[in-house]
Amino acid sequence: MEIVLSGYICIMKKITALFPALISLMFFTACTGSRSSTSNIPTDISTPGLKFLDTISIPFGKNFQQTTIGGISGIDYDSDNDLYYMISDDRSNHNPARFYTAKIHLNNNKFDSIEFTAVHFLKDSSGKNYPNSKIDPYHTPDPESIRFWKTENRLVWSSEGEKTFKRDKNIIVDPSINIADHSGKWLAQFPIPQKTKMSAKEKGPRVNGVFEGLSFTPDFQKLFVSIEEPLYQDGPRVDVNKNTTPIRILCFNTISKTETNEYAYIPDPVARQAIPADKYKINGISEILAINNHQILLLERSYSTGHLGCVVKIYLADISNATDVKNMKSLAVRKYKPASKKLLINLDSLGFYIDNVEGICFGPKLDNGNQSLLLIADNNFNSFEIAQVFLFEWQP
Repeated sequence: MEIVLSGYICIMKKITALFPALISLMFFTACTGSRSSTSNIPTDISTPGLKFLDTISIPFGKNFQQTTIGGISGIDYDSDNDLYYMISDDRSNHNPARFYTAKIHLNNNKFDSIEFTAVHFLKDSSGKNYPNSKIDPYHTPDPESIRFWKTENRLVWSSEGEKTFKRDKNIIVDPSINIADHSGKWLAQFPIPQKTKMSAKEKGPRVNGVFEGLSFTPDFQKLFVSIEEPLYQDGPRVDVNKNTTPIRILCFNTISKTETNEYAYIPDPVARQAIPADKYKINGISEILAINNHQILLLERSYSTGHLGCVVKIYLADISNATDVKNMKSLAVRKYKPASKKLLINLDSLGFYIDNVEGICFGPKLDNGNQSLLLIADNNFNSFEIAQVFLFEWQP
């Protein structure tokens, strides 16, 4: 999800020209004083831990095989080949919609380097590169998440679709969950439920807030899919006040490719008031990572206009005792039990600038035998933002 607004960029350019020292100070302290808040959610789960090890960034505007690396909004790891898949949320504006493969080299549990090895353009069902919105807005994708489907030797990637109303035409494009081969060739889709399809009315998903997260269970029998923001019928958008509006997490059977269950998850309120207060602000799920059949790591990413950086928290959610809300048309009235949640880390606690983190995956084993865990930030092709990569030790 692109969270940078043009008006905000203009404001920041003016501030940069006038107050470079202030910008430098804000850049490294923007997230350290954010307001914390809690939700009235069950927390009846035991909690593993995360130990921060290192961070590295991908240079802004880095060129690879005649493409610009940026907008990385999803990452996954193929342990057999020590290979990472990274999807760009470029809507074919800079280059055709695409994903990259890369090697991330570690040394003594620290980052050594990131080596990009290939770029693959995503193909539509006709075998062509996806167009941008100026050429064909009805077939322009909005890539967000990518996962390696090990048992099928395939890739799965999500698109958020579009809902734009113009004077001369309405552009309604459904979100999608796509299956592709390693070259980016489109193979098939997971059929999505009607409630997640775009509508010209205020029902279904909100624009730019749909299928932001994907994750297979370790046995690859299930695919979890997270919606970034609440559906219209489930309640209002998350705001800075105490939040009770749920976000849905869908569960698909990977053999039949059909949806089997849905669960409600209550995100925290927006972390900081926008400046001015009526401007854009958001908190939602930017990515998920299944630990097993019932526990899921979730990235809650909060952004508010007028602030540099984001407030990013990693929660461990448990759906063991949550209500299956698949057949509930609306969640506006609390007649269900949501997933329990436990905060593992607020990245503010690291003490440095945190950008738009949208990707999470397990990596290789560390020297002590524990699993590594990586995060990646989407720089939105914006020079004010940083494509950060974070390395953690997963301590179950």
